[in-house]
Amino acid sequence: MNRLVAPLALLLFLPLFGLAEPFLFPDASVLTTGTLSHLWNYVLGGYIASTVALILGVGVGVFILGVGNAWIIASYDFPGKKIFEWALILPLAVPTYVMAYLFVDLLQFSGPIQSMLRDLLEVDSLWFFPDPRSMSGAIWSFSFCLFPYVYLITRTAFLERSRRLIEVSETLGYSPFQGFLKLVLPMARPAIFAGMALALMEVLADFGAVSYFGVQTFATGIFKAWLSFGDRVAAVQLALGLLSFVLLIFFIEQNSRSKLRYASSSQGRSLAIVLHGKAAIVAFTFCGATLLCGFLLPAIALLQLLFKQGLQIDSRYLTWLSNSISVSILTAVISVVLALFFAYSVRMNARLGWVNRLLGFGYALPGAVLAIGILSFLEIFQLAWWMSASIAVLVYAYLVRFLSSSLQSVEAGLSRITPSMDRSAALLGLSQLQILRRVHMPLLKRSLLTAGLFVFVDVMKELPATLLLRPFNFDTLAVATYQLAADERLAELALPSLNIVLVGLFPVLLLSRTISKS
Repeated sequence: MNRLVAPLALLLFLPLFGLAEPFLFPDASVLTTGTLSHLWNYVLGGYIASTVALILGVGVGVFILGVGNAWIIASYDFPGKKIFEWALILPLAVPTYVMAYLFVDLLQFSGPIQSMLRDLLEVDSLWFFPDPRSMSGAIWSFSFCLFPYVYLITRTAFLERSRRLIEVSETLGYSPFQGFLKLVLPMARPAIFAGMALALMEVLADFGAVSYFGVQTFATGIFKAWLSFGDRVAAVQLALGLLSFVLLIFFIEQNSRSKLRYASSSQGRSLAIVLHGKAAIVAFTFCGATLLCGFLLPAIALLQLLFKQGLQIDSRYLTWLSNSISVSILTAVISVVLALFFAYSVRMNARLGWVNRLLGFGYALPGAVLAIGILSFLEIFQLAWWMSASIAVLVYAYLVRFLSSSLQSVEAGLSRITPSMDRSAALLGLSQLQILRRVHMPLLKRSLLTAGLFVFVDVMKELPATLLLRPFNFDTLAVATYQLAADERLAELALPSLNIVLVGLFPVLLLSRTISKS
C-alpha cells in the first residue's frame, strides 16, 4: 500500500512538469514565435498592472467587509445577530462569474436601478453613475463574493480573544475602537492574512468574471494566447507569470498559518456587549447591507430573470445538467477514495506526511494554469487528442485541483479516531485494510460525505479548466452560463445559474448549521 503513495502523488503533480515542458524539450520553430514579444511590447504591462490593481482593490474590500462583520458579530449583541452570524457566509454559494453577470445587469443603463433613478429624477441619463463593467465593478463584485473567507477565519480569532483585552486598553485610556485598532486587530493579523490569501487566490484563478468586466488579467491573457493566437509557449509563459503571483500569496498564507498561535495569550470566549439605540442600528445596517449586496440582491435578480424567461427552457438544458452532475459525481467519488487512501497511508506511516502537503498545493493552482500544464504534458507524448475523445483529462484536472479539500476533511475525521483503537484492532489480528474497513469506515461516514459534497460543488462551479479541457459538445452548467452571458442572453442564463447557486448552498448551509450550533 505504501509503495503506491508516492507514484500516485507524483501522478497528480504532473501539470507542473507540463509547464516546464517547452523549456525542457524546445522546438526552435515554436520558440521563435513573435506572440510573446507582441504581448510583452503591447499588453503584458497592462496584464501586470490590472492584476495588481485587482488584488489590491479586492484585498481592501474583503478586509473591510470580512473584518468589520467578524468584529461586530463576535463582540456585540444586537437584534438580528443570530441570523447574521451564519447568513453572512451565504455569498460563498454564488460563483464570482454569476455575481458579475447579475451585478452588471442590475447597474447597467437599462437595468432596474438606473431606470428607477432616471424616472425619479426625470432625466435621460445619469452622468454621475459609474460604469458597472469596469475595474471598480470587478473589485466590488469579487469583494462581496469572497469576503466570507476573511469573515469565517477572523470571527473565530475574535471569539478566542477575551474581553479583558479591551478592558486592559480602556485602563490605558483608550476607547474601545482604539483598543480594537491597537491591540485586538494586530493580534488577529495571522488569521486575517490567511483569509485574505484564500480570497485573493480565488481572484487570480478567475476567468469568467474578469473577462465579462473587460479587465485584462493574466488569466484572460492565457486564454487569448492559447485560443486566439494558438501559441502554446506564450500561454505557458503567461501561466508561469500567474503562478508566481499565486506562489507569493500561497507563501504568505502558509507563513501566516504557521503563526496562528502567537496571539493566543488569554483563555475563554469574549463576552458580547449588548447594543441599544443608534449603535444597534449601525451594527444591523452594516451587516444587513453586506448580506443584501452579497447574497439577497443576486438571488432576487436570478429569480427575476427566471420569471422573465417564463416556462421556456432551453432544449440543451437537460444535457448541461446531466453533464455537470455526471462529471461532478464521478470526480467526487474518485477524490474521496484517493483522499481516504492518502490520509490512511499517512496515518499508518507518518513519514509520508510530505505527500499530503504536496497534494495540497493543487488547490492553489488556477484552473487556467492547471489546464495549460496538462495540455503541455500531453503534448510530449502526442496524446492531446484524449482531451476531445473523453472526459478523462477533465476529471484528472478536477482531481488535481480539488483533491485537497476532500483530503482535509478525511484527515480531520481520522484525527478524531484515537490511535489506541488501531492498536487494539491489530492485537485482535486485523490487517491494516481490515482495520480501515471495520473500524475507521463506520466512524468516517460523515467526513467522507462532507468531502464528497465539497468536491461535487467545486466541480459544478469550475469554469476555466472546463473551458480549456472539455471534450467536443460537452458543455456544463458553468460553461453554458458563461457562453450565454458572453452573448448577452442574460434571461436564458437564469436557470443554469440558479442551479449552480442552489447546489453551492448545500455545503454553505452545512457550515452555517455548524456555526449556529457552536
